[in-house]
Parts: sequence; structure tokens; C-alpha cells
Amino acid sequence: MPQPDHISVLGVPPEEALADDLQMVWAKCREKLGFVPNVFSTLSLKPQRLRDFMQMFNEIMLSESRLSKLEREMVAVVVSSVNRCYYCLVSHGAAVRKLSGDPALGEMLALNYRVAPLDARMRAMLDFAWKLTATPAEVVEADRVALRAAGLDNANIFDLAQVIGLFNLSNRMAITADMMPNDEYHRMGR
Repeated sequence: MPQPDHISVLGVPPEEALADDLQMVWAKCREKLGFVPNVFSTLSLKPQRLRDFMQMFNEIMLSESRLSKLEREMVAVVVSSVNRCYYCLVSHGAAVRKLSGDPALGEMLALNYRVAPLDARMRAMLDFAWKLTATPAEVVEADRVALRAAGLDNANIFDLAQVIGLFNLSNRMAITADMMPNDEYHRMGR
């Protein structure tokens, strides 16, 4: 049975109604990915907020960090697993498959990251991501100590918290909009 055929139950504006800078983003997405991610189409209901989201996403997920792109994508999947965000589980699960070269890793992270063969550093990061998402009021100094013991310094912990925060925001927007992942994500990295 296929997923619902809508992008977002909140609707999306027609591409031709978008400002020139966003139409250029759409063209670049088609050139690099072959499609426009539905998250962009959904968030284009508020064009300036979409621009702000893209800037924040790029800064947190793609800028210089001692957390690798794969590590950040793995955190995104685990946060999305806690929140049961279909869009982000599919889209960021695809990114994990692509970056890791492992066709099963994304599903392990989505369904039960504890079964994935992870080093101590990654396991500590994902344990923290789960806890900060599921029970944020229970995060205490012992959690930061555990991260440091696994090799993360304060800058790493800061970056990790920002990835977790970004995906808690993104998940809630995707869930509210009943945003559907692009079909292309289902096939990526397989």
C-alpha cells in the first residue's frame, strides 16, 4: 500500500508563486538530488521562515564540526525515532544509508538503535539524543560526564545538543503538517 499522495495536509504554494531566490533553490535541488525535498515545499508556506530554516539546517548539519555528517544524520534518525516522525525517519534514514554505505543501518537506528553495532562514542551520543528528546528534564551532569568519558568535549556536546534540538523542532513541524517523504528517499542507498 503506498503512502498518502499529499506533500503536506497544510498545503504547499505553487512553485511559480515562489520568489526568485527560492525558485533557484528548487532548481539546485533538482540538479543535485533529482527532486525538491518535501520539507522545502511544506515550509515554503512561510518563505522567510523557510530561508531561516535552510540557513539553520546548513549551519548545524553541514558546517565545520568535529561531529561528522554521518554522526549528525544518525542523531537525526534516533531523535526522529523517539518522536515517530515518518518524514525524518525516511529522509534521514536514507542519508545514513548513503553516507555509511550500510543499507541496514538506517533501519536499525529507526527501530532500535541499541541493536546497531556502534562504537562507545556513537552509542553515548545516541543514548544522550534519546534521553534529551524523551525525557529532557532528566538530563543531569552525569549525562555530560558520560559524553566526555566517550571522548566528546564541550564543543562536541554543544553541537550534539543543537542537532537534537533542530530535529525536535523539525519533527514537530513535519508531524503537524503530516508531511510525506519524497518517494526517492525510499530507494536511496539500497
